[in-house]
Amino acid sequence: MRRWSLWLLGLGALTLAAGCVWQSAASQKQAYTRQLFAMDTLMEFTAYGGNAEAALDEALGEVQRLDALLSAANPDSEVSRLNREAGGTVSQDTAAVLNMALETYEETGGLFDCTIYPLVKLWGFPNQEYRVPAEAEIENALPLVDSSRLRLDGGVLYMEPGQAMDFGGVGKGYAAARVMEIFREHGISSGMVSLGGNIQVLGKKPDKSLWRVGVRDPEGADYFAVLTLEDQAAVTSGGYERYFEAEGETYIHILDPRTGRPAESDLLSVTVVSEDGARADALSTALFLMGLEDAADFWRKDGGFDLVLVTEDRQVFITEGLEGSFESDKSFAVLRSAAF
Repeated sequence: MRRWSLWLLGLGALTLAAGCVWQSAASQKQAYTRQLFAMDTLMEFTAYGGNAEAALDEALGEVQRLDALLSAANPDSEVSRLNREAGGTVSQDTAAVLNMALETYEETGGLFDCTIYPLVKLWGFPNQEYRVPAEAEIENALPLVDSSRLRLDGGVLYMEPGQAMDFGGVGKGYAAARVMEIFREHGISSGMVSLGGNIQVLGKKPDKSLWRVGVRDPEGADYFAVLTLEDQAAVTSGGYERYFEAEGETYIHILDPRTGRPAESDLLSVTVVSEDGARADALSTALFLMGLEDAADFWRKDGGFDLVLVTEDRQVFITEGLEGSFESDKSFAVLRSAAF
């Protein structure tokens, strides 16, 4: 899934370009930046410190390696092989991503379902050959969308014939977490990765200020709010990210595994903020499907993350953990836990 919903903001606006190096006026420490197109999105990486270039080289190589494993659209990937052969031997990374997906499937009552790929293909989203499938086609594909029928046993995955996995809703979060691990292994204490609109930051900036991440206005090209983050990820999902129009109707790319059709939600966008970037990635899609009230109830029950929710009627809600780190010219309401 493409996510162009978050920007990293610096002194004014931080501009990242392949191979460029700029100096922080406050710290005079170099920021090394790189760009990469992978996982169907433009990615940007920034790291500070003496080992930054080596860390970036390894990080870009790791993301490319994970893309080669996890891409459902790449016929040579491990996931494509598993989809064709209805299972088989699974690598350690693919198993880790699959376990995250299955945990989120259980946690969200099936709203996050990595076996949604037969429906994704039916609607033409992987190759952008969009179409509105007939109701009979949807009904035929729906029984294949059921993660409870997957079984991972001793490094071997068992799938039902016709099932197909898509890790677009969790793969970027997993990749971002791996980049943070690589940065730490190289002694990097200040860095950032933006995988489309999936942003994860390490530590503070060298001048000891927090990272500033802009949250896109779901009805415009600009951002309407700023989050200040340290050692956290921010991931946004919204129907505006990818869609097509046919006969006067708009069809968004977020599909509901219960109906096989594009989601009908009272939300325009969901931003999840968490120290666990992979979980934030997976939850953002499921919470969009839940809608405002159920998403707020889920947060109250499960916790461990915070939310920025924008509704169809342009209301903005944030959870209480973001009160000191959310800035916006728009009015917003604060969701409180049950204890308040």
